[in-house]
Amino acid sequence: MRLSAMGDVAMTVPVLRAFVKQYPEVKITVISRPFFKPFFDGIPNLEFFAFDEKERHKGFKGLLRLFSDVKKLKIDAFADLHNVLRSKIVSLLFALSGKKRATVDKGREGKKELTRSENKIFRQLPTMFERHVKVFNELGFTLDLSNPQFPEKAILSSEILDLIGDNNQKLVGIAPFAQYDSKVYPKDLMQEVIAKLAENKANKILLFGGGKKEIEILDSFAKPFENVINMAGKIKFQQELELISNLDVMLSMDSGNAHIAAMLGVKVITLWGATHPYAGFLPFNQTIENALVSDRNQYPKLPTSVYGNKVVEGYEDAMRSISPDEIVGKIQKVL
Repeated sequence: MRLSAMGDVAMTVPVLRAFVKQYPEVKITVISRPFFKPFFDGIPNLEFFAFDEKERHKGFKGLLRLFSDVKKLKIDAFADLHNVLRSKIVSLLFALSGKKRATVDKGREGKKELTRSENKIFRQLPTMFERHVKVFNELGFTLDLSNPQFPEKAILSSEILDLIGDNNQKLVGIAPFAQYDSKVYPKDLMQEVIAKLAENKANKILLFGGGKKEIEILDSFAKPFENVINMAGKIKFQQELELISNLDVMLSMDSGNAHIAAMLGVKVITLWGATHPYAGFLPFNQTIENALVSDRNQYPKLPTSVYGNKVVEGYEDAMRSISPDEIVGKIQKVL
């Protein structure tokens, strides 16, 4: 069970791919929000169960119904990969019915030590993937993530090809937004990055985002260049996943798009402001060298937050310490 958020749900996918490969006789049922179902399409021995937050599974009575619905699937063990009140209640119900259960340890104490202003303990914490593996270990399934398998690149539909063209250019994805401003690279510097990448006509830059405001900004990014295309609002979510699977590289903030690209086997370069990959959210199978972090000599309190939701005075411009040239250089190296 993992209900949200997008990036967190995406982070379960590589672990479950490893599970079904190493335990082909075991069936997995994933409980999550209906929107995330495409993440799990094509994984063998995996069934998706849609959590109906608004009606059937709403409130405490809804969680009782959820337990009853899932129990009918003859569940033998329950893995709580969320560790919130809802998942804890369902987990407890399975335990009371005599089933095995295990809950992810989010390492809250270690994250407090990493993000506090005073007496900060700056060290790499276990990744979320390692934490998920530990859950399955507790249920009796040891997992090895060292040789990951990824889905084949999707065959792009004529609808997508009509939008992006089919002229063998390198496909560079850019997802310049995040939930919190402290994780978003400054607009003027991102324009510089796009302009430098667009100079090379062998590149095609595809911009990802959503919502009216983001679409307007992406349109302004794309307008001056023939080889920069705003994809936001033009294709469905399933098509977006198919397109991302064909990227040669994705540039993303510390956000869901980074984890989506990583779960599809795409090389990802991430930019970090108030947050830091040491908290355990480096995208799957990516190198720390491709995680460009803000300058801690200039901003010693970094990271100031696990999720980017804490505003620290004087740290608003921390991401300006990451230069556009450094970002472009990393992308060119991957390409």
